[in-house]
Amino acid sequence: MDLLVQAIAQILDMALTAYMWVVIISAVLSWVNPDPYNPIVRFLRNLTEPVFWKVRKLVPFAVVGGLDLTPVLVIFAIYFVRIFVVGNLFRLAAYLA
Repeated sequence: MDLLVQAIAQILDMALTAYMWVVIISAVLSWVNPDPYNPIVRFLRNLTEPVFWKVRKLVPFAVVGGLDLTPVLVIFAIYFVRIFVVGNLFRLAAYLA
């Protein structure tokens, strides 16, 4: 049972890390205003915009004076989940061992 919990924690950690990089790349691309019909740009937007939209809806001050802080808030949330949830899953796996 401990290996299952550890595997879930590891997969969740890898998925959160990958999504964090997607958010970072999407934020950097927004600075250069890329072609919106590029398949890579569309893929990144499809992955990030639903989350960004929900954060903007929940946190009205996410956009301040034309500066969009939504990616930063999403990265903070990812770090929180990695530290709190993944860390506790690893501790649970160690306890079960």
